[in-house]
Amino acid sequence: MRKIRIFAHISLDGVIAPGGRNEDSEYANGGWTAPYRHPAGAEAIAEAQGKNFDLLLGRRTYDLWAGYWPKARGGPFADGFNAATKYVATHRPESLGWGPAEALDADILAGVRRLKSGDGTDLILWGSSTLTSVLLEKGLVEEVVLCVYPLLLGRGKLFFSENAEPRELALVSSKATPNGLLINSYRHEGALRNRSAAAV
Repeated sequence: MRKIRIFAHISLDGVIAPGGRNEDSEYANGGWTAPYRHPAGAEAIAEAQGKNFDLLLGRRTYDLWAGYWPKARGGPFADGFNAATKYVATHRPESLGWGPAEALDADILAGVRRLKSGDGTDLILWGSSTLTSVLLEKGLVEEVVLCVYPLLLGRGKLFFSENAEPRELALVSSKATPNGLLINSYRHEGALRNRSAAAV
């Protein structure tokens, strides 16, 4: 069975974004990851991903990455992202030009369960808060890796949908880089447990 691992760049107050300066208004303060880019951080994230994986992507993230990664050469990410099979949640499978790529089933959850039940490398999900919340809620995620930046952004797209049920995670590992970036790995434990105080 394949594992699903979620990766996200995130501020201390839970805002995520691709980090590009030209993102639309949903990504307030675009480009906030750029000042914290450092070889040690890139190496730590690449190490957390591993060398062999496939990608599970929402259509928006796929389109953003398709405009960048095929032209990128060298570094710790380009070869892995370009070689990975991209499984994409999309209604336009005919336009998946950055391959190898395959559209998920019309029933996204059924498609993800089909992928998980087969043999193969881990499936890494980057950048989709919608998929993140749904997959966590359905218990389909084994690991969450958060690249935590020492910033409070105040507004923007959140890592986890405010309509989703609370989840519980267990810290597995944490690594700090010289410029303050933390790469925290968590095991998904499931729904938040009721921890009512014991009677006195």
